Amino acid sequence: MAFAITQNCCNDASCIAACPVNCIHPTPDEPDFGKTDMLYIDPKSCIDCGACVDACPVDAIFPVESLLSGPKKPYPEINAGYFEAKPPAEASDPAPNFHTWNPPVFKRSIPSDFPMLDVAVVGTGPAGMYAVEDLLLHTSARVTLIDRLPLAGGLIRYGVAPDHPDTKKIGETFSRFYSHPRLRMRLGVQIGRDLSAAELAAQHDAVIYAVGASSAKELGVPGEDLPGSIAATDVVAWYNGHPEASATAIDLSGERIVMVGNGNVALDVARVLSTDPGRLESTSISRSALTGLRSSTVREVLILGRRGPAEAAYTSTELIALTEHEDIDLVVDAADPRVAEEIAAATGGKAALLRGVRQERIDFAAAPAVGKRRIVLKFHSESRQILGRERVEGVVVSEASGTREVRAGQAIRAIGYHGVPVPGLPFDASSGTIPNAGGRITGMPGNYAVGWIKRGPSGGIGANKTCVQETIGALIEDVVSGALPVRSRRSSMLAGLLPRLQR
Repeated sequence: MAFAITQNCCNDASCIAACPVNCIHPTPDEPDFGKTDMLYIDPKSCIDCGACVDACPVDAIFPVESLLSGPKKPYPEINAGYFEAKPPAEASDPAPNFHTWNPPVFKRSIPSDFPMLDVAVVGTGPAGMYAVEDLLLHTSARVTLIDRLPLAGGLIRYGVAPDHPDTKKIGETFSRFYSHPRLRMRLGVQIGRDLSAAELAAQHDAVIYAVGASSAKELGVPGEDLPGSIAATDVVAWYNGHPEASATAIDLSGERIVMVGNGNVALDVARVLSTDPGRLESTSISRSALTGLRSSTVREVLILGRRGPAEAAYTSTELIALTEHEDIDLVVDAADPRVAEEIAAATGGKAALLRGVRQERIDFAAAPAVGKRRIVLKFHSESRQILGRERVEGVVVSEASGTREVRAGQAIRAIGYHGVPVPGLPFDASSGTIPNAGGRITGMPGNYAVGWIKRGPSGGIGANKTCVQETIGALIEDVVSGALPVRSRRSSMLAGLLPRLQR
């Protein structure tokens, strides 16, 4: 009885570190790491020890026997297929390759004569918390954890869809550090409003910025500023109860919504808007959002993707979950003949997963069909204009034969995230990142960046772990080499600077 990794995989490689026989791939030192939708267990090498199950922070690993039916049924084959597709020289050794257990070696260390390090981490999302974890477990540093919101959690709390509770469980792993004796938490503190970057740096040996990428990219098409044209980030904040979200972020009084972009966020939003609200009752969804969904008249969400079904931006795992969703009728628009050809010709990958999905040429000038709510995937198309007099009434969509007007009451753009400037820090507006070299912020010794604000909005939760390791490694190198700015070793004046801070 081997194990298999399923949809919730966060790619943070905790399972790889725990596996005694090296049967989980790709590993952080392999070229595929960070490029695959998930990690995979080689069924020929797995020895059924279950160490990976205990290590997984998001409950994504199950015995194969338990996956023989139900929505996770495809995953044993998906895990095995990853290794079958590899050339023999790259495939993992089918024979157990047991790790040799040696005395622990700490590759990174701070000189014993260096006073205790004081580090501030700005941001409580995955990148910030992986940084906190690394600092508290591998150094003797004291950490001040800062977030501009009144509750910690960042992307885990406010970015993960409420019907993905297992993914949200990684927040429990992070929250155990909140009570660590070397950590102080300061919530409701915004850099540039309550405290300047210079003041923060003056009171700490190092500052790590993990502020993410909180704004949405724009389409740049006529009509984008009409009421009813919104960003997917606003909808995500709305259904997750973000304290800054508008209670009226989305109008659900229409019958059709056009979603521009077909990444995982687009599928999340479309799925939540199309799911029976009764199924969401027991999730972490905002109660006000749940009330709004109960009165929703939306019957169809059209998802536009510029490329074909094989190159869709969503992951295979998210598509599988959608094809197995009982509440939703998934349809592929058949207006472009290339789509049917590409699906039929596919031997694997995302296009092949659509082979059992109904294809239909849909009349988007008419009201959606009555019946089960549906999500329509439309490939080789993009928005050209958002139509309406006082608010959104439709979207002009490109397709193989030209353009077509789609009747819709809401247009949602889900084409990516973009970082925003932090007052007092350099900023590259084109990439939406803080300029840095290996995590060291350009021109500001002692200041570092991790996560999306460091590398741009790419990679999921687990990708932040290796990103953080690089930055923390750079910080420790700077400590050892004496490159950190010399500051007064007096006790921190942070509480004095900000009397309103709360623990």
